[in-house]
Amino acid sequence: MQPVADGSEDATIEGSSERSGADSDLSAPNAPNPVAQILFSTGQIISILQQNPDVAMELKSVLADQMQAQGVEIDAEQISDEFFYDQIAANVTLRAKVSAYLRTRGYVPEVEDSAAPENFAGSRTESGFKQAEEDELPTASRQSTRLDHNAVNYGEENPRQEEKTNASTDLPAVIRQPAPYDLQSMRDLYTQVPKLEGGLKRFGSDVFINRAASKSAPDTSGLGTPLDIPLGPDYVVGPGDTLAIDLWGSVTQRLTRTIDRDGSILLPEAGSVELAGLSLGKTQNLIEGALKEQYRDVESAVTVSRLRSVRVYVVGDVERPGGYDISSLSTPLSALYAAGGPTTAGSLRILRHYRGAQLIEDVDLYDFLLHGIRKRYARFESGDALLVPPAGALVAIDGAVKRPAIYELEDKKATLAEVIADAGGFTAAASLSHIEIDRIDADHRRETVTVPDSETQTALTAMNAISDFAMRDGDRIHIEPILPYSQRSIYLAGHVARTGRLPYTDGMRLSDVLRGDRDLLPEPADRGEIVRLVPPDLHAEIIDFNVPDVLAGHANANLQPYDTIRIFGRYQVDAPTVTISGEVMRPGTYPMSHSMTAAQLVRMAGGFKRDALLESADLASYKVNDGNRVVERESTVQIGAAVAGTDSNADVPLKPGDILAIHQIANWNDIGESVTVNGQVRYPGSYGFRDGDHLSSVLRRAGGFLPSAYPAGAVLIRAEVRELEQKSREELIRQIETNSETARLSPSLSGANGATVLQAIQAQQDQVLANLKNHPPAGRMVIDISSDIDQWANTTADIELRRGDVLTIPKRPGFVLVTGQVYNATALAFTPGKSAGWYLRCAGGSSAAADRKEIFVIRANGAVVGRRSRGLFDGNVLATKLNPGDVVVAPQKIIGGSFLWRNLLSTGQIASSIAITAGVAAATL
Repeated sequence: MQPVADGSEDATIEGSSERSGADSDLSAPNAPNPVAQILFSTGQIISILQQNPDVAMELKSVLADQMQAQGVEIDAEQISDEFFYDQIAANVTLRAKVSAYLRTRGYVPEVEDSAAPENFAGSRTESGFKQAEEDELPTASRQSTRLDHNAVNYGEENPRQEEKTNASTDLPAVIRQPAPYDLQSMRDLYTQVPKLEGGLKRFGSDVFINRAASKSAPDTSGLGTPLDIPLGPDYVVGPGDTLAIDLWGSVTQRLTRTIDRDGSILLPEAGSVELAGLSLGKTQNLIEGALKEQYRDVESAVTVSRLRSVRVYVVGDVERPGGYDISSLSTPLSALYAAGGPTTAGSLRILRHYRGAQLIEDVDLYDFLLHGIRKRYARFESGDALLVPPAGALVAIDGAVKRPAIYELEDKKATLAEVIADAGGFTAAASLSHIEIDRIDADHRRETVTVPDSETQTALTAMNAISDFAMRDGDRIHIEPILPYSQRSIYLAGHVARTGRLPYTDGMRLSDVLRGDRDLLPEPADRGEIVRLVPPDLHAEIIDFNVPDVLAGHANANLQPYDTIRIFGRYQVDAPTVTISGEVMRPGTYPMSHSMTAAQLVRMAGGFKRDALLESADLASYKVNDGNRVVERESTVQIGAAVAGTDSNADVPLKPGDILAIHQIANWNDIGESVTVNGQVRYPGSYGFRDGDHLSSVLRRAGGFLPSAYPAGAVLIRAEVRELEQKSREELIRQIETNSETARLSPSLSGANGATVLQAIQAQQDQVLANLKNHPPAGRMVIDISSDIDQWANTTADIELRRGDVLTIPKRPGFVLVTGQVYNATALAFTPGKSAGWYLRCAGGSSAAADRKEIFVIRANGAVVGRRSRGLFDGNVLATKLNPGDVVVAPQKIIGGSFLWRNLLSTGQIASSIAITAGVAAATL
């Protein structure tokens, strides 16, 4: 099945990979088994591909590569949408690979998108940046955007599964426009840098996603609050702290005491000890001194096993505002984490710590989120409040930066360089001369600003412009990548060992690329070409060169950037072929290698068969005269001597198009052939024969006739005669079926009884056709022999034998058979001298349906005597004297007025009746 191209001219989008990258996505050996993943349905895949024809074209390229690897010559452009969709529906493995490919690129079916939960980050980011970007993206890209947000907020347990890298080593994402030529240089140049950015996340928002808290009620007891900083000797203990006191020496014991509201603990034997307000170091000394007064040689160690909790109120733009009992050592980050983090409207740069009406400090979480710096914040006391105000100025940055996201500015004087630094800096593929900023001007209209404002500026000037450019609230920054292809490359393609890009250097020449035979595949063609893209419009021109001359150093063209050096194989350019036929093991057409001879062709074809004539072979050669006429020349080759190498002059060189014919030894097919003699001979069986043997010779070798033999009824069956009879019978059946309409339209059939007559004609036709089809031709030859072999030997009756002949000599039958339209169709005892009319009368005579004028006799040897036979009886068939084994046939009267019709049916009746005589002979063996 050859798929029909759908004629689509849509561009191909390659997301973060070129075509080779797509191949690795679908067929990488180390990739997880795609069948084990969740499959998209065929309808879902078709819906996504119809909305994204660029992705469909990329997947078609992958399918074409896989089909070519299986030996199917097909290009991606030849795969129609209908054929591609049928393959997806029929092949579960292909559907699994396509599903995995679409899922890794962020495409999800609409049913999954509609069932996704609401995003908690729904106000500021959605309205300010994400929604605006989604309005500019295709549907599938918006689905990918929503998938990213859902992965952040309600995704799998491992959120990194949905992270998207922006590494410098990633293959660039490009849009491929259709190229006019199938050249890699053209495909590289016919690419565009797409705007494929998805919805950006708020930087730092995923830090506060507590998945355990989202599945159960938040911990407000303070018992599970983690100790996120170590306790030193300067820690001041107070009511609610639980102390672990370990004693060793004269007493080994562990005591656990909680400081009560009065600030004291009760020790055994020592009584109450006041500890509130003391540091942990002083608490250690005080407890140890009190215990030494009661115990001799005792040592002690005091640790805080459980901190006291303080009530802190987290208010403002947080997910779960309210009061929280947290550790006394907890930082503002811990309190904010307990409250679920800020909402999308909440600030991550300004957190205000209040104690009553007094502002204790401002906290900037970007120090921790960006740089991992955890400052020594002021300690919380019960009743303190942590306020999360609305976020300040927000800017979005994407493109060629390491961490695309939405960032909050520390103040309104932040510069573009500071935002880029927050985003991790430029990637190696960033273009400093293509930075676009979409902002809202003073008149509340959108405008686009480029930084720097000229592409001719140096890198230093560009960095200075970036450092001086002030940011505004709502700015959207896009860092364009550099061009996705090298501008100093040449390309090697075709019949070479290593294809692809090569670096271009000034003064580069053809010999720098084609350095020898090791750079080429076997048997390259003499012709090569340089496809040059000529400026200024880079149109393609062809420069031919001779490959052997370049390898020998006699020709050496200069190269230019974007040149494609293309080498062809010997059998790719008007491939020279030669043909061998006849008695070899593998006859056929073969590629003609350099200086190929007739003997080499025979060896390539597997050598001679046993029946090959080694004396000579025919060689047909062709040449073109005057460029407009083909002249054939035939010659004889001593092929046996040429292959054996006994005569150096016997072998001849071949030319393209030559045909070498190896003949068969004369009479080879007659070896092992025989004829069969059955019946009334002394030694029946199979007998080998030589060319020219006759019937008399094989009968003598069979011992002659037995006394009971009836040579006059001998039956000789020959395969060639059977084939001719079969063809003649098929033609007769065709004529009867074709001309049956003639009988129906005969004027004599009109009238009241016309319908009845037509039915009778049809029944008669069906009967004749059934007899012809049910009695296949036997292939019998009429022979006229007698019991005295010497009497007819070497006469015209002594016919020459052919292989496969079967001769049957029956016994003397002793009866005459009367059949057809008679009152008593039967076999009658033979009475010498009686005529056919006498036997017919003995069988009751012919019936009313018989055609008495067309009665005929079939002799025992297969000869037919009819009314129109010319000879001794002058057409009087009933006066014919019969012999044993003869058959009298009274045919049915033919209905219908057409002479052609009557003649056809009569011939059919005779043909079907002749098989009866062969049956009579078989019955009398």
